[in-house]
Amino acid sequence: MPMKSPWTLLCLFLTIATISMAQTKLKPLPVIDMHLHALKADDQGPPPLTMGIPFAQFGAHDPKQDYESTFMQAMKTGTWAKQITNSPLTDDSLRILTLKVLRDNNVYAVASGEIDIVRKWKSEEPKRIINAVYWDFSSIKRFGLNIDSMTKLFKSGEFKVFGEVGIQYEGYSPSDTAFEPYLQMAEALDIPVGVHVGPGPPGVIYLGANKYRASLHSALVLEEALVKHPKLRIYAMHAGWPMIDDLLATLYAHPQLYIDLGLISYHTPIKEYYYYLERIVNAGFCNRIMFGSDNMVWPGTIQIAIDRIQKAPFLNEAQKRDILFNNAARFLRLTPEQIKNMN
Repeated sequence: MPMKSPWTLLCLFLTIATISMAQTKLKPLPVIDMHLHALKADDQGPPPLTMGIPFAQFGAHDPKQDYESTFMQAMKTGTWAKQITNSPLTDDSLRILTLKVLRDNNVYAVASGEIDIVRKWKSEEPKRIINAVYWDFSSIKRFGLNIDSMTKLFKSGEFKVFGEVGIQYEGYSPSDTAFEPYLQMAEALDIPVGVHVGPGPPGVIYLGANKYRASLHSALVLEEALVKHPKLRIYAMHAGWPMIDDLLATLYAHPQLYIDLGLISYHTPIKEYYYYLERIVNAGFCNRIMFGSDNMVWPGTIQIAIDRIQKAPFLNEAQKRDILFNNAARFLRLTPEQIKNMN
């Protein structure tokens, strides 16, 4: 084989170095999504459905009309938003597209849903899915998810997070005595709990959740639960939007409480979202904000939610990394070895 010239070797070296650098840049820093859903394609209604990214308005409704028809029409046509994303048509396409977004963005996700669906997603992406249990009181009858069965799930080590806890839709506070046994279980087993405290679909009371109340958006509903269970790891999903003063008061009084950003990270008008997030940061609580996409059936919202953090003009790079990764890693008590394997 003829010897290559020094210039040829130099060019070869530079090419390899350039490719290596490009590959390094292509892999983003890791993100932990504390709020992902493993669902069926029709869980939010017959697909395809639009989602505002963000909504420009949350519709003015004439009560002589049926609100559910008004809402579903808006979700089909995108009339409440200037920009929209559409949901996939099938369970397989929803799963495949969501897992692709996780890989492309180097995301590790706490995924909740029906137990068998979560298991299927985990089997296809064992590295990136952290199994979680979606739960409300109807889950006891529908899926047999009572204290005994959930204790077994968590003790097995297969499921790591108790949440999303969606009892707000049923009109319950997480401090309600009916929920107390489940908090006792989570504290005893040292299982993190994620509770829905904030917005659902606009007008959700008139979409079937007739016991849902806006007053349960307040993070103050967590207070008695926090006092009774001081060793409990708990986070308020959706950050209690829009009740910012209640949230700040609760974070101040209870240093163990964390939040995730959830639905507001993509569906809320950008000025409002940034106002709300900046208030939390300015009040001194950036080290307890966790990223959460609340992706249901719109895989594109994960990337949008990440981008909103990356582009927030009031966040420095260290704060962005705290929100996107470091705070959740601390909350989940990941080991240095686990963190190293995520990079």
